[in-house]
Amino acid sequence: MSRHPEVKWAQREDKIFITVLLADTKDPKVNLEPEGVFKFSASAGAENHSYELKLDLFDKVNVEESKINISPRSIFCILEKAEIKWWDKLLKGDAKTPHYVKVDWDKWVDEDDDPAPTDAGMDGMDFSKFGDMGGMGGMGGMPGMEALAGMGGMPGMGGMGGMPGMGDFSMGDDFDESDDEGEEGTKPEKADAEKAAALPEKKAEATSST
Repeated sequence: MSRHPEVKWAQREDKIFITVLLADTKDPKVNLEPEGVFKFSASAGAENHSYELKLDLFDKVNVEESKINISPRSIFCILEKAEIKWWDKLLKGDAKTPHYVKVDWDKWVDEDDDPAPTDAGMDGMDFSKFGDMGGMGGMGGMPGMEALAGMGGMPGMGGMGGMPGMGDFSMGDDFDESDDEGEEGTKPEKADAEKAAALPEKKAEATSST
């Protein structure tokens, strides 16, 4: 049975940041659809546990301009919104946000905050555009997918996908599902004063712990 990796998210008015926290991934596959469907699958860990993820995003995205970076510890995506506006939350629908989806307080800003650089903390990352990868319909076996599948071609991507060098990347533990509820996957709603008031406190805690 597949497991869910831990996911962190944040946003700007024109972008969504999604980080899949999964170390030592093998054969990672990512698919992004214009309607806002984000899919991820990979195996990881010494026992090659299977991990799968499907997120029905709050709104549509621009696949052609969205970018992805795969590192030994995580998969980081910058998704360009189809319409420049702040999303009320990450996922569509009224269902409760899954416990494995959490707010990325290191990247979070509020609508009324001063604009923060979108590339903060991203120096040295090698990004590939989703649009250059044939829609990202699976990252193995497709023309042009070699870099993301860890088969060479992109600086900093060597050793991915179970290729030589993976032995050096056993960094961190598997992210098993837990019964603990994750942080809210929604941004504070203006009508909910209590939730809105809690955000600065959480942000302050995150800043002091950094």
